Order: sequence, then structure tokens, then C-alpha cells
Amino acid sequence: MPLTIETARTIVAASLKKGGELGLKPLTVAVLDAGGALVALERQDGASRMRPEIAIGKANGAVALGMGSRAIFARAEQQPFFIQSMNALAGGSLVPVPGGVLIREGGTIVGAVGITGDTSDNDEAAAVAGIEAAGFMADAG
Repeated sequence: MPLTIETARTIVAASLKKGGELGLKPLTVAVLDAGGALVALERQDGASRMRPEIAIGKANGAVALGMGSRAIFARAEQQPFFIQSMNALAGGSLVPVPGGVLIREGGTIVGAVGITGDTSDNDEAAAVAGIEAAGFMADAG
């Protein structure tokens, strides 16, 4: 199943619903396709101005490096110069903290979700819920 706008909207809605159930702060959700193109973005009322860029950065890092942003975060702790270099090569568009989750169908990456607004762990939980609600496998790394 391809990552369509309808599927992306399902991911966004389910992610925001999970955020509401958990009582999270206002979230911003970005859904990117496997090529890193933005498919859907929604910013809840009260989310700060820079949240869209952060959400996109989390998802972009996951797609660009083929691993969830939790794994990128762990790699940044172990090899900070490597991740700093990858971020420089990506034009500063990687945000190496949890909340960027790969969308997989079988073993194939079909996109990624980036969420920001609450703690990184809570952002990731909302992303996983959205991805699974759309019938895909979530890979947080």
C-alpha cells in the first residue's frame, strides 16, 4: 500500500488522538514519503512557531539515514562528530532525538513520521500509534 495523502491524514489524526488521550502538550506532526517529500503536516493550536521544522527534521533524519531518530540519537551519543557531519551534509535538516519514526510496509521504508511538542518519548509514542492505526509497521529504531 503506497503512502497516499489519505493515509498520511489517517496517521496525523491518529497521532493527534493519541496525544489527546495521553494529555500531551500541543503537537506538530509531519509525514514524509520515502523520498523525504512532505505529504502532510499539522500543527495544533498552541504549538510554538518552530515546531513544523522540528517535526520535519525528525522525520527527514529517519528517512535520510534509514533508521528511526531514537537510533540516530544513540548514534549521536556514541559518535557525535559523525552525526554532526551528517547534519551538515543534510543542510542542518536532521533533528537527532526520538520522535522520528520510519513507516514500513513489510521490510520496505515507505516514509517517516516526525512529531514534536512534548517529551521525545511521548512524541515517539504518538507517532507509533498513528503509523499503526494506518496499517503500517512503525520502526522507531
